[in-house]
Amino acid sequence: MHTEVKNTAVSNAHVIGMGRSGIAAAHLLHREGWQVTLSDSGTSDALRQTQQQLQADGIAVELGHRLHPQPELMQRIVVSPGVPWDLPALEKARSLGIETMGEMELAWRSLQSYPWVGITGTNGKTTTTALIAAIFQAAGLHAPACGNIGYAACDLALDTLAASTQLDWVIAELSSYQIEASATIAPQIGIWTTFTPDHLSRHKTLENYYSIKARLLKQSQHQIFNGDDPYLRQTAEQWPQAYWTSVTGKAGLLGAVDRGAYLEAGWAIALGEPIVEAKALRMVGAHNQQNLLMAVLAARLAGIEREAIAQAVAAFPGVAHRLEHICTWQGIDFINDSKATNYDAAEVGLSAVAAPVVLIAGGEAKAGEDAAWLQAIQDKAAAVLLIGNAATAFAERLAQVGYTSAEVVETMDAAVARGGELAQQLGAKVVLLSPACASFDQYANFEQRGDHFRQLCQERF
Repeated sequence: MHTEVKNTAVSNAHVIGMGRSGIAAAHLLHREGWQVTLSDSGTSDALRQTQQQLQADGIAVELGHRLHPQPELMQRIVVSPGVPWDLPALEKARSLGIETMGEMELAWRSLQSYPWVGITGTNGKTTTTALIAAIFQAAGLHAPACGNIGYAACDLALDTLAASTQLDWVIAELSSYQIEASATIAPQIGIWTTFTPDHLSRHKTLENYYSIKARLLKQSQHQIFNGDDPYLRQTAEQWPQAYWTSVTGKAGLLGAVDRGAYLEAGWAIALGEPIVEAKALRMVGAHNQQNLLMAVLAARLAGIEREAIAQAVAAFPGVAHRLEHICTWQGIDFINDSKATNYDAAEVGLSAVAAPVVLIAGGEAKAGEDAAWLQAIQDKAAAVLLIGNAATAFAERLAQVGYTSAEVVETMDAAVARGGELAQQLGAKVVLLSPACASFDQYANFEQRGDHFRQLCQERF
């Protein structure tokens, strides 16, 4: 009689980073039978509290910890998106033959039997991801959005393993950090929204940043590109099978009309067929019309009917922290664009709203080209209120280009109060938080910064 012999050796996994993604990865590994250690370099009270909860679940936690790769103690290392992929300890781990991956790769391995839509790009990916998920869900599909959008992909994997409901699609927003650490992710549909310099402190060169994102598209069965993005247009010959989009009409399309999406006479046309009126989308700006085209094209490639697409687009409320309308006070709109964490995103935000604008900007500055952003300020901003670490440097930069209506106010509280006053005095239509900066000088993340702005506006106006 044949008896199956099971391998009883316990495999050890080490997860780095105790954010949402790291905790989700630790739980997924634990469920799969790994002996899991989760580590973080921090030692805050909040981390200690989380440590106790995780240890009660059977997951070891090490705080104030730096990774020292030891093949005999760890057979797999999983990193959170915030951990640099070229960290010397990770490079050493790979050289020692320890399997090393990102949290998104771990989720992919658990969920790869389902079709994925993978959305990447410098800007526009969150709105596009949320809109695609809304369309798929309106069609009756179980298609949650996950990844960089807030719901950790490993949490989705855990929920799918635990639930009896069938998953239809995974709609994943993927940052360059997540793609870099995920060698085998291969979506059914890959979307590239925009490409401009960002995260260069991490990726060093534009070419490296491009090649990371390009890998996701190369591994996708269908590829959708924003054909109005100048950089992506230049790369067209590298993508002979791609689908392209353009808000400028049929003439702006790269490739065949029946292999793309464009705007014509106020309609979004996809694969040669009118699908939905562009004005049905309640979000302002040409960039959101572009996001609409990419989402509609993805839905049609997935076989979703026109009616479901039109219904979802008309009902779509927009995305928190991305040109999010908070309130109107005495005819002045207060708009939260906290997700604009670089110059390009902030320039898009400023271009999308009605002038004159009182702009709130600043935070932790990033490297990047600021000329278009500065021009948009000169064209549209009646005043600029500057907060955070970048405030003084931004004031000097604005003065260099001859802009004299900037004030350093330092905090969000002061900026919202002063913004209301100035908007009344100057006849501004909008007070816009669009920082052009990361948030880490004053906030844990851009969401917390946007939530604070929303709370202050709602309390005051």
